[in-house]
Amino acid sequence: MTRRTAIAGAETYFDDGGFQSDLAALVAFETESQNSAQAAELSRYLTEAMVPRLHAMGFETVQHANAVAGAGPILVAQRHEGAALPTVLTYGHGDVTHGQAGQWRDGLHPFELTEDGARLYGRGTADNKGQHLITIAALEAVLRTRGALGFNCCFVVETGEETGSPGLAALFAAQKDALKADVLIASDGPRLQPETPTMFMGARGCLDFDLLVDLREGAHHSGNWGGLLADPAMILAQALSVITDARGQIRVPEWRPNSLSEEIRAALRDLPVCEGAGPAVDEDWGEADLSPAERVFGWNSFAVLAMQSGIPEAPVNAISDKARAHCQLRYVVGTDTEEILPALRRHLDAHGFAQVQIRASAAGAFSPTRLSPTHPWAQFVARSIEETTGKAPHVLPNLAGSLPNDIFVDHLGLPTIWVPHSYRGCCQHAPDEHVLKPLCREALGLMAGVFWDIGAGDAPDAERR
Repeated sequence: MTRRTAIAGAETYFDDGGFQSDLAALVAFETESQNSAQAAELSRYLTEAMVPRLHAMGFETVQHANAVAGAGPILVAQRHEGAALPTVLTYGHGDVTHGQAGQWRDGLHPFELTEDGARLYGRGTADNKGQHLITIAALEAVLRTRGALGFNCCFVVETGEETGSPGLAALFAAQKDALKADVLIASDGPRLQPETPTMFMGARGCLDFDLLVDLREGAHHSGNWGGLLADPAMILAQALSVITDARGQIRVPEWRPNSLSEEIRAALRDLPVCEGAGPAVDEDWGEADLSPAERVFGWNSFAVLAMQSGIPEAPVNAISDKARAHCQLRYVVGTDTEEILPALRRHLDAHGFAQVQIRASAAGAFSPTRLSPTHPWAQFVARSIEETTGKAPHVLPNLAGSLPNDIFVDHLGLPTIWVPHSYRGCCQHAPDEHVLKPLCREALGLMAGVFWDIGAGDAPDAERR
């Protein structure tokens, strides 16, 4: 009954083909939450793939219908070992984004696991089926070795993360007492580098919105009306130019956060950004006096995701009647979520763009969260990962992207630790999504180590309820 035995058991599960076989079975569920025709598949994933395995581990399960009409169910599984023991909440999502069948390279299908060298291809391999399968298998390895976890565990599996986690906050509010825990330890998102474990303790917030200039009914001939009718695309372009300067530095005062402390700067100082994955960083873009890591993890970023005026695919000689830009703000702790759009309204009005309409996205917003790298749970998990792998993990106060971490923080009051098992080049949300086999094997061992260490009785108790 040793730590090394539990870790070896998790690694053997990979070496003997169990992980690959089980992942193939999960990928085969076509759980596209953005596709209403697959609603029954979401429930089937929980009932057929999750519940039997969790029952075999001694968890009691309840599948909750979603409070939001049309949204997928949410599974809550609990294993209670003792009132004096710490409780770990963990999480995964069984839904995936659109499969995009027909857009994958030859020989690949989104809902069939395909091995090619060090890669396992399939929709959900990286986001998030492979990641919560690693959590399950690591817990199983500890149970086999110790006969118990040594802590209480609550496992939440939702089926709507790819549509903004509808109903999750309502469930947490209604089940707050039942979901009491000491910490969230879960897996989603990418490592900064595939060969080095990563931890992040929060996420940037995200708000999408449209800017619209709608001047008249219909387009009018550019020869007859050019110079007489205002051009909505030009007005919109000018309006966008006052939101940032020419290098993308934010000019809306309320969008410039005040939370890039020396502690956060120190945590970000030596972190790699996009090294070996994706395009090279544009050094002359973004906040001039910040490092690349500070720009993406410690600051806000504004982006125009799409723009349209006229008929781009078939331009005609006409002055357009309207122009639209779909915009996004990614923002960190220190930005007032409720003030984002009112501040933009004031800013545009002050620069003479009262005719530019602002329309919030129906999807709502993720709120930003962040936990200090010096928090006892963060330090505990980092030490455990380093002991298992021999590598100090990259530690992020928050992820650059967005996920529903705010629900765990705001509704359950938990410190949150995410240990991702994907990497930046995984093609998440795109054709050819995949995971790396060596990364998955290492992840199984390090998660078994983390869970073993929590059950060994040395876990932080400052947050104990």
